[in-house]
Amino acid sequence: MRKFLATAVAVTALSTTLGLATASQAAAAPRAPQCAKVMKYFTKDHQRFVRLKNLCKQRPACYTIVVPARPAVNGRLAKARTKDVRYGTDRGPRALYVKNRAC
Repeated sequence: MRKFLATAVAVTALSTTLGLATASQAAAAPRAPQCAKVMKYFTKDHQRFVRLKNLCKQRPACYTIVVPARPAVNGRLAKARTKDVRYGTDRGPRALYVKNRAC
C-alpha cells in the first residue's frame, strides 16, 4: 500500500511540474503585434466591407477576418495604411471580429 501511495504522489508531482513547464513556455511565446484595427463595418452595393487601419508605422499588419460558417479571409496591410476589405455579401453573416496574426 505504501509503494502504491508513493507512486501516486510521484506521478502527481511530475505531472504538475510538466504542466507548469508547458504553461510557462506558452505564456512566453511571442505574440503578433496588434497593428490592424477595425475602424468600421459597412455595407455598400450589397457587399459587406470592413475598414481596417494599420496602427504600426514601422511594419505591415496581417489579419484574419472571422465570419461564422465561412472560410476565414486573410490579408495584409502596408505600413500606416487604411483599407476597405470586402468579405462577403449582405445575404451572408456579418464578421464576428478581426484577428491580428503574425506575418
